[in-house]
Amino acid sequence: MFRDEHEINYLCGERKILLRTNKKTQNNMLEIKSLTKSFQSGSGEKRVILDGLDLTVEEGESVAIVGPSGSGKTTLLNMLGALDQPDSGDVQLDGESVFNKNEKELAAFRNQSIGFVFQQHHLLPQLTLLENVLLPVIAEKKQADEPAKNRAEQLTEKLGINALLLQKPGQLSGGECQRTAVARALINQPKILLADEPTGALDQHSSDQLADLLLQLNKEQKTSLIVVTHSMNLASKMDKIYQLKEGKLQLNKV
Repeated sequence: MFRDEHEINYLCGERKILLRTNKKTQNNMLEIKSLTKSFQSGSGEKRVILDGLDLTVEEGESVAIVGPSGSGKTTLLNMLGALDQPDSGDVQLDGESVFNKNEKELAAFRNQSIGFVFQQHHLLPQLTLLENVLLPVIAEKKQADEPAKNRAEQLTEKLGINALLLQKPGQLSGGECQRTAVARALINQPKILLADEPTGALDQHSSDQLADLLLQLNKEQKTSLIVVTHSMNLASKMDKIYQLKEGKLQLNKV
């Protein structure tokens, strides 16, 4: 007995065979469907930020979203990360609706399935580099198990900060803090990594290093990557670039 609605059609000679499968027919990790978001201005006027927006991101794909300040890039990223609710539409991550959850379920879903990197690293100053990296694990399990510690060691080694594990953020450079934030975002092996201006506070050399590391980890771990940025240098390294304009995403064609 077939168990779901996904169908694959095959032609075998002159005979058409219909198969059903419980696997997705495409490797779509993220699907945004008719997403709409608006705000009330100070004068009471309704301002539409996202207007029936659609987007599909495949597993392991890297995507840049660019656009002028105020165009809604961060608003969009917040909804992809289930930090904000749309007026209408849906966001599905690996076939699962992000918004059909209560607050407790949503917090657990974010912790396990979504990694966040912001322009400011938001490291806790009283914790060591290693403790900051393990924070998402500790938040869920109360303590870090051996597999998590092993992942932390592997990630920090790939990011070139494994010699600094006992240092605190005040003893680190800006680039080192941001690489720590990347390791923290990836420690729970999320399905998608959302980065909001991840290189915005860094010098050019550190920006280039971080961008290359993000893409290396994106490909190695097959974690889908969405980057919101003003930097066309960073955006050009991604598989696709979308321009957010008048509430819609337009694919930049090279």
